[in-house]
Amino acid sequence: MTPTPSKAALARQLAQAEKDLARQKAKVLKLRRKIAGEKVEDYVLRDKGGKAIKLSSLFGKKDDLLLVHNMGKHCRWCTLWADGLNGVQQHLNSRASFAVVSNDKPDVMKKFADSRHWTFKILSGADSPFAKDMGYMHDDGSPQPGVSAFHREKDGTIVRTGHTWFGPGDDFCPVWPLFDLLKDGVDTWEPQYKY
Repeated sequence: MTPTPSKAALARQLAQAEKDLARQKAKVLKLRRKIAGEKVEDYVLRDKGGKAIKLSSLFGKKDDLLLVHNMGKHCRWCTLWADGLNGVQQHLNSRASFAVVSNDKPDVMKKFADSRHWTFKILSGADSPFAKDMGYMHDDGSPQPGVSAFHREKDGTIVRTGHTWFGPGDDFCPVWPLFDLLKDGVDTWEPQYKY
């Protein structure tokens, strides 16, 4: 019979696993940066009022843009992420331009964003190939959440420099690591629009 490890031994194993995880994350980041940037067209999206907004205009005075691909009003999970981003958007905007885009029509998007008190820039990609071209819409038309990072070159060329998916347990929503500390972790919890 194998003896149960002591708490001290488990703590050492945990510390080593955390170091291994940090090294693996650094490796992922290094690989992501080695992949050549992907040139993208100057897509047309819509603001809350339905006005056409070119992707290039979202950069403002910055050369970098973070654009979150949100599944829209019908997704409680994406609402959870967006609610959290609302609180850190001023920090994000201090480094890069930041916006959220969903495939909801502008009027639906505006009403929902206002009901959530979101203060970040939100755009509609409805009737645009943007989400599909960026890999955030499946062939059946269902959306996939995530984030794309873009850089504007000196000649105005837009390059996507990184992208990844959003999902339960990812690094983009602060509730997961906090819930992981609880006795039963996330358990059966799911986000709601109201509690």
